[in-house]
Amino acid sequence: MNKTDAAIPLPAQGVAEAAADPKALVVIPVYNHVNTLRAVVEASLAQGFPVLVVDDGSSDGSLDSVIDLQIERHRLPVNVGKGGAILAAARLALGSGYQAIITIDADGQHDPADAGLLLEKAGSSWPCIVIGARIMETRNVPRSSLFGRDFSNFWVRLECGKTLPDTQSGYRLYPVEFLVSDRFLSRRYTFEIEVLVRGSWAGLPLLSTPVSVYYPPGDERISHFHKLKDNFRLSCLHTFLVTRSLLPWPHRRLFQGKIDAERLPSIFQPIHFIKALTREHSAPGELAAAVWVGICIGSLPIIPFGIAVIIYACLRLHLNKLVAVAASNICVAPFVPFLCIELGHYFLYGAFWYEFNRQTLLMEIHLRLREWLIGALLLGPLLGVAGALLTYFMVKRFRNRA
Repeated sequence: MNKTDAAIPLPAQGVAEAAADPKALVVIPVYNHVNTLRAVVEASLAQGFPVLVVDDGSSDGSLDSVIDLQIERHRLPVNVGKGGAILAAARLALGSGYQAIITIDADGQHDPADAGLLLEKAGSSWPCIVIGARIMETRNVPRSSLFGRDFSNFWVRLECGKTLPDTQSGYRLYPVEFLVSDRFLSRRYTFEIEVLVRGSWAGLPLLSTPVSVYYPPGDERISHFHKLKDNFRLSCLHTFLVTRSLLPWPHRRLFQGKIDAERLPSIFQPIHFIKALTREHSAPGELAAAVWVGICIGSLPIIPFGIAVIIYACLRLHLNKLVAVAASNICVAPFVPFLCIELGHYFLYGAFWYEFNRQTLLMEIHLRLREWLIGALLLGPLLGVAGALLTYFMVKRFRNRA
């Protein structure tokens, strides 16, 4: 670790001085951004924040470009990913008495002048995580970034129940205590999704505040996002987080703050109860996801327990329970179960089932149940996709007309 002083300097002036609690350190992870790093560091210093630059194994001399500035520098010998750099910064910040770190990307997209907004927001509900929600109605914003943001928001909503405007923004304020005390699977691009979900599970409020963003023209933009590798990592992470969300044991709570549990009216007030069920989680994507869950589970051979399983899954995934249960009714006998049995029979034996007699209906019922299960696992997701797409576009159309 290279130091300009004995320890990371405490806030001395400007915005950071007013925020005595939490004490915040600006952290700039950098990987091959030699052309933009210095301007970001100088703008952060101009706001009165102490700055730590963590070089994540750069090969272009990024850290050397700020060697003359009064900042803290730390070099990682190899590239470990942005998440690894942030965790390394959190350990250093803890050792110097900081309670929070504000992460700013080194590519110049974020304006360090907005860091005070994150700090101010954190003061209202500390400890918490604050996201700088990018105002993306600006020039040069690629469509892929807009889609990626909305897609990520949907999955985070599913995994922890929080509706957030920009879960992909790298402009954030984190409690140091949380970063050094929890265990994270991710170290690269996926870290910034995992840390939000685990933060919510741990009891931290997830807050947002609008911040400006600058996207340079496409030929000037430098991105280290690898479409194949990082999308595969994201798929694996979301699979794990959704699976963990469905498991019945509680999450480990590190912070005992206010739990904003969703509360429904009493079931003994049936009119208010049903109205609340129809309103909860009612964004088009959420309703479509509820339809998918209802159809998939409804197609399984678990008739006595189907509704209970659907309600449990929707409760854990923060989906509309009433919509899911209603959607499951399209799987009522005999049509969908018969199709599942036929598909399962064909999958197992290479031919459809034609012999409808006492032997095949009653004496071989265990075989029919096996075929039903196999067919449901194949047909249920496809029917669910069809129902989800139909629901999504119908809801969008009706709401656009309203």
